[in-house]
Amino acid sequence: MPTEKKPQAPHGREDKTAIEALSQGPPLPGIPKFPSYHEERTHILEHMAATFRIFARKGFAEGLAGHISVRDPENPHTFWTNPLGRPWPLMRASDMVLVDYDGKAVGGNMSRTSNAAGFLIHSSLHKARPDVNAACHAHTIYGKAWSAFGRPLEMLNQDACIFYGKAQAVYENFGGVVFDEEEGERLAESLGPEGKVMTLTNHGLLTVGQTVDEAAYLFTLMEKSCQVQLLAEAAAANGLPKKIISHDVAQYTFKMTSGPEILYCEFQPDIEIEDALSNGDFRK
Repeated sequence: MPTEKKPQAPHGREDKTAIEALSQGPPLPGIPKFPSYHEERTHILEHMAATFRIFARKGFAEGLAGHISVRDPENPHTFWTNPLGRPWPLMRASDMVLVDYDGKAVGGNMSRTSNAAGFLIHSSLHKARPDVNAACHAHTIYGKAWSAFGRPLEMLNQDACIFYGKAQAVYENFGGVVFDEEEGERLAESLGPEGKVMTLTNHGLLTVGQTVDEAAYLFTLMEKSCQVQLLAEAAAANGLPKKIISHDVAQYTFKMTSGPEILYCEFQPDIEIEDALSNGDFRK
C-alpha cells in the first residue's frame, strides 16, 4: 500500500518582512515617522477618533461602555482616552482627554471626565507593558457571547492564526465592573508579556498594539473570529467535525501576518473609508 505523504512544512518569503511578502512590487508604507511630537500626536489623535467612528459603524458601541487609550509619544507616562458619554459616531481628535497614571486629567479636553473603569484597565496595561502604546476594549455582541465560555479562540482559519500562541490570552475571573486597581493589575498580568488579544470571561474583548491602528484591527478581527467560532461550534454540535490548523502552519502564518507594521496597514482601508464618509470630520 502506498504510504501517506506527510504535509510539507510551510515556507516561502521568510526572508522578507510581512509587508514585503504581501506586496507584489514596491511594499506598502508602514507606520509613518514624524519630525516632531506635535505631528505624531496629531496623527495619533486623528486615527484614534476615526477608530471610534469605525467601531460605531461596525456596531461595537454599547451605552457608556468601551474605551480606547493611546500612550502620548512625548510623555509616555500619560495616555489619551475618550471622554465618558461622547457618542462614538461623533468623536473628534479634539475630544480626547490626556490622563496620567494617577487618573488625573492633565491635558486635552478638560470639559468631560473619562471612564473610571477604563482608566484602571488601561493604566495597568500601559504600566505593565512599555511596548503597548494602544489598547481597545468594547462590549461587542460576538465577543460577549464567546466570552461566556472562558476559552481561547481556536485556529480555525488563516485570520485566526494572527492570535496564535502567546499572542492570545484569556482572563478567567470576572470580578464585576472594574473599579478595583488590583483587578486592573490582574488583567494586565493575564495578558502576559507577549499577549496582543484577550478574552475577558463574561465581559468582552481587549486588544493592544504599538499603534491604535494595530490594536483596532486586532479588535475588529477578533470580533469576527468570535462570530466564526460560534458558527463553527453550532455546526460541530450537530456532528460536523472541526479541522484545526496544525502547529507548524499556524506558527508560520503568525510569523508572516502578525507584525505591528502589517497590522497597521491592515486598518488603513477603514481609515480611508471613514475619511471619505465623514469628510474628515474626525480630524477636527
